Amino acid sequence: MSLKPRVVDFDETWNKLLTTIRAVVMLDYVERATWNDRFSDIYALCVAYPEPLGERLYTETKVFLENHVRQLFKRVLESEEKVLGMYHRYWEEYSKGAEYMDCLYRYLNTQFIKKNKLTEADLQYGYGGVDMNEPLMEIGELALDMWRKLMIEPLQPMLIGMLLKEIKNDRSGEDPNQKVIHGVINSFVHVEQYKKKFPLKFYQEVFEGPFLTKTGEYYKQEASNLLQESTCSQYMEKVLGRLKDEEVRCRKYLHPSSYAKVIHECQQRMVADHLQFLHGECQNIIRQEKRDDMANMYTLLRAVSSGLPHMIQELQVHIHDEGLRATSNLSQENMPTQFVESVLEVHSKFVQLINTVLNGVFSFCLADNKTLLSFETFLNFVWCFQYFFYARMLAKRLIHGLSLSMDSEEAMINKLKQACGYEFTSKLHRMYTDMSVSTDLNNKFNNFIKTQETVVDLGISFQIYVLQAGAWPLTHVPSSTFAIPQELEKSVQMFELFYNQHFSGRKLTWLHYLCTGEVKMNYLCKPYVAVVTTYQMAVLLAFNNSETVSYKELQDSTQMNEKELQKTIKSLLDVKMISHDLQKEEIEAESTFSLIMSFTSKRTKFKITTSMQKDTPQVQNL
Repeated sequence: MSLKPRVVDFDETWNKLLTTIRAVVMLDYVERATWNDRFSDIYALCVAYPEPLGERLYTETKVFLENHVRQLFKRVLESEEKVLGMYHRYWEEYSKGAEYMDCLYRYLNTQFIKKNKLTEADLQYGYGGVDMNEPLMEIGELALDMWRKLMIEPLQPMLIGMLLKEIKNDRSGEDPNQKVIHGVINSFVHVEQYKKKFPLKFYQEVFEGPFLTKTGEYYKQEASNLLQESTCSQYMEKVLGRLKDEEVRCRKYLHPSSYAKVIHECQQRMVADHLQFLHGECQNIIRQEKRDDMANMYTLLRAVSSGLPHMIQELQVHIHDEGLRATSNLSQENMPTQFVESVLEVHSKFVQLINTVLNGVFSFCLADNKTLLSFETFLNFVWCFQYFFYARMLAKRLIHGLSLSMDSEEAMINKLKQACGYEFTSKLHRMYTDMSVSTDLNNKFNNFIKTQETVVDLGISFQIYVLQAGAWPLTHVPSSTFAIPQELEKSVQMFELFYNQHFSGRKLTWLHYLCTGEVKMNYLCKPYVAVVTTYQMAVLLAFNNSETVSYKELQDSTQMNEKELQKTIKSLLDVKMISHDLQKEEIEAESTFSLIMSFTSKRTKFKITTSMQKDTPQVQNL
């Protein structure tokens, strides 16, 4: 093909081109050679000598498209009750053919139309010499514009009416042709997809607006019918079912931009319009803790404006009343323990309910101070308990080095200070001070050992915390007597000597039940290290002299009472570090225990936990 401009007979060339584009737009077969020839013809017309013929080509193509769409429009009208099906069939054919035409006319699009196409400024401020009512469009855009003007707009009342009827039939349980309905609706979007500004405007005006109106009318009547025949529980279930069905229906037929609008319209007609009825049932549902109904009520109310606050208020009142009920009839005997257990029970119950039934919504509500007024009385109880609980858990975290964030700890202490006052939280600050002082004491103790006239070898790595008795929520009376192992005696004696020299008049009380240590097991194939309590350490060290130790020997060496000793032995049996000769669960006075020489673990360093202990004896009655 020569690229040099030449004289071209327009009529002869157009007649050949017309035959091809007619086949293209009707999706008839076109040979590759014919396609290439027509592509060359379009180029030749656009660069024709002495004058380019691109404008005439554009005009004739526009006339062809107008005539073709009018013929299709006539056929659709003649189809009578099959209008939707025929429209969809011709649209599928025409839209695909228009894409092929746009490719065929690529040179005209890029070299003639784009150069003469109006810019946004031209359209806004005007441009002399160009017909403002007939702006140039690329051939694919032109084809879609012809379809909108000559097919959709004349058929609009009929098409929209039929579509709305078909979707209403779907809501009534019938099964219309999904492909046809979706295809027809999608054509309203597709015909203006080329527009950079407001490409969905035509779809919204022609279809979405009327559809939302009809949807509102349908569900207004549906809500009225359901209310007459259903209880509140049944109504909520049916409404949720209708909403779920409508979500599926949206995805079957509509453009994604309509999904949320349709569901919102359904929610307005079936929920927002009946808030008084739903709110009136809240109290009964919440007081009886009907979990399914609460979950359904929450799901419905959260979707509409001003729907949820009433339910939250009812829930607040219920929690408040339940908290007071649980803590109002406590006996004088062991009241602190009863109070803690009662508050924990209420707290656990409603946290579980809120997280599982209401998706954790209450944590959001707690951030709003205006919604907390009804909780004031009960929260006064809770905050005082919160202090004791937090102080005890903070003590454990500090002693065992388990605190993950000191910033979070400080934030919690500040909250407690606001709720309980400085007098309460001053003890928490003293706990932090003790930890810092203890670090300094350990350094001084190590220097003290090095400066002794006689070289002292402690034989172990030894670290202590010196804690002020009045600041820590720890009992000074252990649950059992205890004789520390010989391996620890020298370290304890040397520290007491060091401490008494520096702080005369102060008395040290050793809280062995809080101590931990590391024991290396050299008798195994691997050098395992176990992190153990001091009680467990005392039992394990008894096996240094023999692979088998009797229960009586363990009693004599550790001086622990029966309950504490049996609990400690059981923890070692549970991890299969030692074995019981009688092969019984019960530990008896005649029992003997042996090291299991085949003991293995996935980790070379591991912690041996004890059976669950009651925390109450370790909390002072404050």
